[in-house]
Formats: sequence, structure tokens, C-alpha cells
Amino acid sequence: MEQRISLVTLGVADLPRARAFYERLGWRGQEVEETVFFQAGGLALVLWGRDKLAADAGVDDPGGSGFGGMTLAQNVRSRSEVDELLTAAGAAGAEVTRPATETFYGGYAGCFADPDGHVWEIAWNPSIPLGADGSLTLPDFGTAD
Repeated sequence: MEQRISLVTLGVADLPRARAFYERLGWRGQEVEETVFFQAGGLALVLWGRDKLAADAGVDDPGGSGFGGMTLAQNVRSRSEVDELLTAAGAAGAEVTRPATETFYGGYAGCFADPDGHVWEIAWNPSIPLGADGSLTLPDFGTAD
């Protein structure tokens, strides 16, 4: 597994409120399918509904107390790399919380929790290219937001 982070996703209770907060700080986001993306150097900060994030990560979060409300993500260059990294994480002692599957955005992703419960998503997303150094550059999603 390369030593880098592609995205940090924050699970939020109120997406418009959270987006407004970051925009008041001077950040500029793009909203796509109830998800807000902010370019942050060579990675992205993502805001998404907390309940949706927990469900996507395969983590049970009754009452909002069992899930930390954040996932780390590493985007990779291929579907096979997703499978390889999930297998390696499991062998290293992680719990695979969501086996790799096709995604709604045309990619392929799965999740694991490290021994302390921190959730990582490993994803291949053909719409978000990676630089040679693994840096992520968000595309223009073509939204007016």
C-alpha cells in the first residue's frame, strides 16, 4: 500500500450547514449527488451525510455513537489494486467492512477498519485521475455550485 491519503471524508449531520461553514473559511466546493468535494492540495476533503458514510463503510452506527464519522481513502490506479490492497489489509489484521463492489459512479471500491476502528476506503475511480506521484486532482464536475 502506498504511503498516501487521497481523500478525507467527513460524515456530517447537515450537509448545507457544513458546506456553508467551509465556504465561509474561503474553500470552494462542488456538489455532486448530495456530496461536496473540495480540492485541498493533492488530496480532497469530502462532506457527506454521516448516515450514508457509515452505511457505505459497512459500519453499524445506531444512534451515531459507534462510528467516528470520518473515513480515509486511497484512490488507486486499477480495480485489481483495490482487491490486492483489501486482501493485504485483511492479512495485516484489518477487518474488511465492505468487500469491493461496483460503485454508483462507475468505479470499484471496498473498505476496511484498522485495529483501532479507523475506516479506510480503497477505490478505483475512472473519473478522478491520479498523478504519477499519486496526487489526486478533482475534475470540474460541471455544476453551477
